[in-house]
Amino acid sequence: MATEIKLTAIGTFKSPQVHPYEAGRQPDEFHSQGVIELEPGHNFEQALTGLEGCERIWVVFLFHHNDHWSPMVLPPRGGNTKQGVFATRSPYRPNPVGMSCVKVKSIDKLKIHVEGADLLHGSPILDIKPYVAYADSFPGVEPAWLKNAERFTIDYSVEAKQELEWLELHQVHQLRGFLQHQLEFEPDNSRKKRVKPEGSGFVIAYRTWRARFEIQGHHVSVIRIFSGYTEEDLNTPEDTYQDKALHRNFQKNFQKNF
Repeated sequence: MATEIKLTAIGTFKSPQVHPYEAGRQPDEFHSQGVIELEPGHNFEQALTGLEGCERIWVVFLFHHNDHWSPMVLPPRGGNTKQGVFATRSPYRPNPVGMSCVKVKSIDKLKIHVEGADLLHGSPILDIKPYVAYADSFPGVEPAWLKNAERFTIDYSVEAKQELEWLELHQVHQLRGFLQHQLEFEPDNSRKKRVKPEGSGFVIAYRTWRARFEIQGHHVSVIRIFSGYTEEDLNTPEDTYQDKALHRNFQKNFQKNF
């Protein structure tokens, strides 16, 4: 009989990354800054002594959105063959425990500001450990099923860059990172992502936004960003995501045709 173990969260992760598809597959520079907020009243202030000298830390946390696990999973890269969950970093685990190596930006009392986090907002934090290169780094070592995964380079047209920058100025901060981690491996794999062929290229969906891209060899070109709403959609009063005004402004600013 399995032994029951009780754990208590020491804090919570706060971030603009709310939905699972917004988080990176692994920590990277394209993803959100966030804050680990530790619980007061447990002497964690002393426990943080020396952490300001750590450039990176391991964060142990719970996948709090998951209420089930899968013994076989389809990883986001490495082909269309399912792997045993213990051979992957899938969040659908018997115990929904995750770990992430993030960069420490600053520490303010019980708040640890980090960069490149792949955690979702609200993730319970179980523990924090320093990253130690001599013990934690083994360059070139990876699962066999990942060895043939081919990485695509990604660039953006002048138009797409302008559209992304405009959206980021209007608080759509996660789209650039979403495109990066969705398109750098198997960009046209519709089994793993919301992508479909369109003309000579493809369209990928991010919430109510869409991005058109083309593939040449191992190179992805993002051609443009556009609204996922039709003209008819934008003319109806229903506004489930409370963002139709932003889409209308976007259409006007870039003179998009539906």
